Amino acid sequence: MSSARQRTAGALSLGLALAGVTTAGAAPAHAEPFVDIQILATNDFHGRIQANGAEAGAAVLAGAVDQLRAENPNTVFASGGDLLGASTFESFIQQDKPTIDALNAAGLDVSAVGNHELDGGYRDLVDRIGAPYDAASNPTGGAQWPYVAANLKLAGTGEDAVPGSWVTELDGVQVGFVGAVTEDLESLVSPAGIAELEVTGIVESVNAETAELKAAGVDVVVLLVHEGATTTDCAAMPTAGDVFADIVNDVSPDVDAIFSGHTHLTYDCAFPVDAWAGQPVTERPVLAAGQYGTNLNQLELTVDAGSGEVVGLETAVLPLAGQYAPDAEVAQIVADAVAEADVLGAAPLGEIAAPLMRARLATGAENRGGESTLGNLVAEVQRWATETPEAGGAQIAFMNPGGLRADMLGSGDGAYPRTLTYKQAAVVQPFANTLVNMQLTGEQIKTALEQQWQPDGASRPFLRLGVSEGFTYTYDPAGAAGERITAMHLDGEPIDPAASYSVTVNSFLATGGDNFDVFAEGVDARDTGKIDLTAMVDYMAAFAADEPLAADYSQRAVGVSFPADAPEAYAPGDTVAFDVSSWSMSTDADVTDTELTVTLDGEVLGSFPVDSAVGTVASDENGTAAVSVTLPADVAAGTATLTLTGAQTGTEVAVPVEVAVDAEHPSSNGKAKGHDKGKAQGKAKGHHKVRGPAPVAAV
Repeated sequence: MSSARQRTAGALSLGLALAGVTTAGAAPAHAEPFVDIQILATNDFHGRIQANGAEAGAAVLAGAVDQLRAENPNTVFASGGDLLGASTFESFIQQDKPTIDALNAAGLDVSAVGNHELDGGYRDLVDRIGAPYDAASNPTGGAQWPYVAANLKLAGTGEDAVPGSWVTELDGVQVGFVGAVTEDLESLVSPAGIAELEVTGIVESVNAETAELKAAGVDVVVLLVHEGATTTDCAAMPTAGDVFADIVNDVSPDVDAIFSGHTHLTYDCAFPVDAWAGQPVTERPVLAAGQYGTNLNQLELTVDAGSGEVVGLETAVLPLAGQYAPDAEVAQIVADAVAEADVLGAAPLGEIAAPLMRARLATGAENRGGESTLGNLVAEVQRWATETPEAGGAQIAFMNPGGLRADMLGSGDGAYPRTLTYKQAAVVQPFANTLVNMQLTGEQIKTALEQQWQPDGASRPFLRLGVSEGFTYTYDPAGAAGERITAMHLDGEPIDPAASYSVTVNSFLATGGDNFDVFAEGVDARDTGKIDLTAMVDYMAAFAADEPLAADYSQRAVGVSFPADAPEAYAPGDTVAFDVSSWSMSTDADVTDTELTVTLDGEVLGSFPVDSAVGTVASDENGTAAVSVTLPADVAAGTATLTLTGAQTGTEVAVPVEVAVDAEHPSSNGKAKGHDKGKAQGKAKGHHKVRGPAPVAAV
């Protein structure tokens, strides 16, 4: 067993000496009135029931708890939330029942509510997950541990939506666990699923619940909070100016320890509590175990049973893989789940001609701010699945990047084409969202695109929506908030701000998830009942039965930015210069252009190198070029449309500029005003054609 122990500062050594406790190694058993209590905690397990490298799997997690509980029976096994949801296929395909069964067998005692526990809505949490198992009426539920969240209330009444806390007695010591869920809950789950809930402030709710526990005689209070630090630097946490800093600084001094999660980081920190000055322990531990069952937090408390005072503590982060023997009962649960998932997931759906990838940063990490072949494909699948009049006649569809949990690579590691199985499609979209069709005005569609730039304080500054075929747009990366989108087109026609369009999104986005509030304003919204995964299965049957499904590398969104001193209009022979961005996808599997070509009425004005280097910022500016062309001497007055094309990707963008009748008396009133001169392309793209043209940049 490997552990990295941390001891609290201040007067701990003196307190331990007075208590007769050693100051090195695990605290030994004590004669009364001292009681040794052990708390083990996980967080963000996300149904990782199988071992996978550092992810130890449910059997080893349970085995670690078995061993440590045997060493000290005064043990509580707790969780900071997100045990379920966003799970691997073996658990997801069975509605996380294998994870529930495994954690039941592991003896999980209590958990905070995480946002993913509410993926299916509040009723799913209380009526299925947390309700007793019944083979007929509740075959996929039956969690035997309580979920707690003091800041989750029923709207209107203010009553607890789930218990705010849970209390157990260990050798005469009352230990209470107060729960809390992230205050960002409404932007992380479908708002419709939690419509009957109100999320209150974490600190105020926890402090109120703690006060009630102390008034009832509880000795030790532990906070399980599904919120976490954005850094592993302990020194930076109290001054970060965020919700977690408020938790660290302002949670009641009656809270003896904090177990956190949500941000998937691992840390073992301790912070002074002013009210504890002069006590045996002066610093409060704040811990998180990372993610996916890689570690287990361990907190060992020495409590004076007479006074209820904590007189000593030790903390550790215990790596799990290879350190503990697997629990046999849980190992069998996992084996059975894998066998069932193999049967369910082996069905072939068709072939793909190339990898379909999520966007990446230069570090290799996922970039939810980048356009991707996978995001655009899923959006197109959802438009196609709802294009019939009965389903709403969808013209446009959008896909949130956070709903894509894996790349679509196909079977094996050989050359493409490869077979795509049901399991491989399922792990891409594991949330079983339904498709919702609605009517949005052109102005509302523009607002949705503007909302890709997330509000201050959001967990990510920018989220690039996947976009279905036929819809394209341009934007100015340097534009002001709310004014970045410069043009939108559907099938070659400019989007009319006042006109109504049929738009499909998943049920998460439909109620304003990820801060895309405008989707909740759509009229005539109807849930088609079609599951996103089912739509992909049907799409593969329709388009990949006879030939492999091709990847589309053309961009739906392209940045076009003119310099601040660009003229209102140009004269024949003038130089037109502007910057282009977001011309390239971001992974090694994506086709990119080495150059883009600029033409005017079929005449080539120049070709310019494209820099497709991938950046480290979660945005979508990969693929940049500096364009500078000379207008022909015989160019006609009016709007001249420069066409930018990429031979390899098929990306095509029309950039209109004004040409003055008299260069000394320009006729236009704004810089390079676009007049929506795009034309439909209809170019073959593998199994289907590109349904729309390149956008016109109105800058």
